[in-house]
Amino acid sequence: MFLAVAFLFSCQKDKSSTTSVNVSETDAATYSDESAQADGSFDDIDDVSMTAADADNTASIGRMDREYHPDFSELRQLIGTCATITVTPNDTTYPKTITVDFGDGCVGLDGKLRSGKIIINLTAPLRRAGSVVTITLDNFYINHIHVEGTKTISNLSENGTTKFSVVISGGKVTFPGGRGYSYESSKTKVQIAGMDTKICRDDIFQITGSAKIEFNNGVVINFEVVDPLIKKVSCPWRSDGTLKISINNRVLKLDYGFPHNGDCDNKALLTWNDGNSQRVILLP
Repeated sequence: MFLAVAFLFSCQKDKSSTTSVNVSETDAATYSDESAQADGSFDDIDDVSMTAADADNTASIGRMDREYHPDFSELRQLIGTCATITVTPNDTTYPKTITVDFGDGCVGLDGKLRSGKIIINLTAPLRRAGSVVTITLDNFYINHIHVEGTKTISNLSENGTTKFSVVISGGKVTFPGGRGYSYESSKTKVQIAGMDTKICRDDIFQITGSAKIEFNNGVVINFEVVDPLIKKVSCPWRSDGTLKISINNRVLKLDYGFPHNGDCDNKALLTWNDGNSQRVILLP
């Protein structure tokens, strides 16, 4: 009897683990659209955090020799003046915490509405090889989308190449209507421009890697970078590159180069059915 029960449990377990949610073509496009918004929301957190950490880096050792006095003017060009920025301890010692507090709502110069806090913990200056930046969120929203999770940025630079690994764990995105999903990703960012200047707004990164998104209803989406994504710090959105989006047996592609081949805009082209079906995505 025990063996029979064990066998039955094993069969049920195997069946449940291989069952996938049926997704129509229209649903697949909608899921892909929403997933791209999630990816964009985490990109925004990355931009804010690395720009803040770069200001600390410059003040500590960075690109100029001077007493510690972080200049967050470049970050202000992104988020505006309504957010409160604090640094603890406010000197050149580490570990260190930078908190960007958007309060109950703050519209940046990029037009994005943010609220809550982005908390940035640094083990050392951002540009020092081996340094680790851990980003956590406190009741953080962007354009009314609730974003949660931990982002870890590790400096892997070597042989003159500036490179970071970016890992998101425990990520979660919830839309105003309650629809949401979990999000995890592992990516590599290689800096391809702006390495030799004193500012970070001219920095450009090439991104590779993958992500996994699971909706509340069990639909699982896998992202894989096909053509390296291009992210300019001066632009709120990705400006080039291609993602492959896999949902069950359906494959879609998202082209960030659309429509101006690398210009800064909030549009990307989602295609499926070998390019015969398409939808323009508006990025957050």
